[in-house]
Amino acid sequence: MNAAQTTTATTSPTAGPAPESTALYDVPGPRARRRHRTYGLIATAVLLALLGWLLYLLFDTGQFTATKWAPFEYKGIQELLLRGLGNTLRAFALAAVLSLALGALLATGRLSDHAPVRWAATLVVEFFRAMPVLVMIFFIFVALKVQPFPALVAGLTLYNGSVLAEVFRSGINAVERGQGEAAFALGMRKTQVMSYVLVPQAARAMLPAIISQLVVALKDTSLGYLITYEEFLHAGKLIASNLDYDLPFIPVVMVISPIYIGMCMLLSWFAHWVARRQRRNPRTEAVDVAPAEPVTLLPGGGPPAAPRL
Repeated sequence: MNAAQTTTATTSPTAGPAPESTALYDVPGPRARRRHRTYGLIATAVLLALLGWLLYLLFDTGQFTATKWAPFEYKGIQELLLRGLGNTLRAFALAAVLSLALGALLATGRLSDHAPVRWAATLVVEFFRAMPVLVMIFFIFVALKVQPFPALVAGLTLYNGSVLAEVFRSGINAVERGQGEAAFALGMRKTQVMSYVLVPQAARAMLPAIISQLVVALKDTSLGYLITYEEFLHAGKLIASNLDYDLPFIPVVMVISPIYIGMCMLLSWFAHWVARRQRRNPRTEAVDVAPAEPVTLLPGGGPPAAPRL
């Protein structure tokens, strides 16, 4: 059997279809799939065992006793938690808006054609990115004698705004260079190129990083309790340190943690919703073109005749 016959026999239909592959990995075969199912069952059993052990510890230490969960039945405790949650959302909303504005301003400075403006923006971004957010909050609160709410918002804005500035700058620079060059060739100014060409294309790529940083800002609002700002974690701390209810620290964590997780998941869902809206935007989605129709010839017209030799 020659090489051509060997190749034909190897790729014949009787041999069965070969598993397809992707750019990242080869599709596993039957043995690999059985092995993966085994690994999955073992991992599930380990996780269930850890969960059972954790529940056993919680019951063994009396974390589900009625005394520890009694505070949540009182209206005053519920109002305290709701007030703390409202303060957390208020600080996050203001810090998020200011961080986006500051990030856009610093990114514009870093992309400026003027060297002094670019150097000054770079210095501000690098300084506040390297500075721990808790140190900034304490400095504004203690050294500058600012009230807790403005101090918390200012610290979150300076840190997250500097990080978002790098997100904006890298997103705009990631757009293909020819897009900006083509816009400049059409006679657009730099402001128009940024507003109508680069930023709209970069926004979709930057959206996941922006939402991730906003989630960080939402979680960092919990640092407000260190400067006596009455946010959600501060309210939980007041409840957990109550001796009348046998220090219900674990119940408070079990109530507060799902709410924080739910707020972060809601923010992520909002990002996905915005992304879907952008994909359906007529400015970004493809436009259907009608198929070509036969052309009606003018009276006396006809197909062009072949040239005579």
